[in-house]
Amino acid sequence: MKIVSAALWTCVCTGMLSAVACAPAGKDKTTRGEPAATRVAVATAPTPGAAASERGPTVLFIGTSLTAGYGLAPDQAFPMLIEHKADSAGIPIKVVNAGVSGETSAGAVHRIDWVLRAPADVVVIETGANDALRGLPVAAARANIATILDRTKAAKPNAKIFLVQMEAPPNLGSEYTTRFHDMYGELAREKGVALIPFLLEGVAGDPDLNQGDGVHPNATGERIVAETVWQALEPTLRASPRAAPSVAGARLSATS
Repeated sequence: MKIVSAALWTCVCTGMLSAVACAPAGKDKTTRGEPAATRVAVATAPTPGAAASERGPTVLFIGTSLTAGYGLAPDQAFPMLIEHKADSAGIPIKVVNAGVSGETSAGAVHRIDWVLRAPADVVVIETGANDALRGLPVAAARANIATILDRTKAAKPNAKIFLVQMEAPPNLGSEYTTRFHDMYGELAREKGVALIPFLLEGVAGDPDLNQGDGVHPNATGERIVAETVWQALEPTLRASPRAAPSVAGARLSATS
């Protein structure tokens, strides 16, 4: 994995801390009850059996503003870009984007059971970055993410689950950043889920690939993020029983 320089990543994360501190509470924190973003995501998800089987695998993305596509049009967020990539590859899928801006891993625990009401053949979990930005204990984040993974496996026993690697700012010290980094791989192994490389690989710290806040990817950067995630998901989507007829049809068309 390419490592972002300490100075560059510190600069990026300083901007992220400012964004977290200054953002409106209504947009930045998970409130009690059903989060608005989740209500929309679950409401637009296909119903089991009918639309889901016609469309192909349903991929549920659970995450923060990085998943929600903060500052971008809905179809520019990386989950929707992945849906477009899958269509182009002859693997029709249905994406459910359940990203919530400003959410910590504790916030994700609070809403995970409700989010998991949505149908899902594949679940992608992106959480923990806001814990690091607040300097919250790694042990607490680890416990929260473990809970999220356990509940996801219990609710979706047949789904393929992916955990997205996130990184902590180096100004928190080498001990913290190392423990934070290692946490993801350890949890992936312990819980038997797949690990996706660092979400912002090749994007973090590059002003040409980020919005004015220096934090969230712009449309160009988001395409790089989508490619990182797509590379991890594609083999699973191609192997999905729901995708098999579409893939076979695409191959038949290509050879006829």
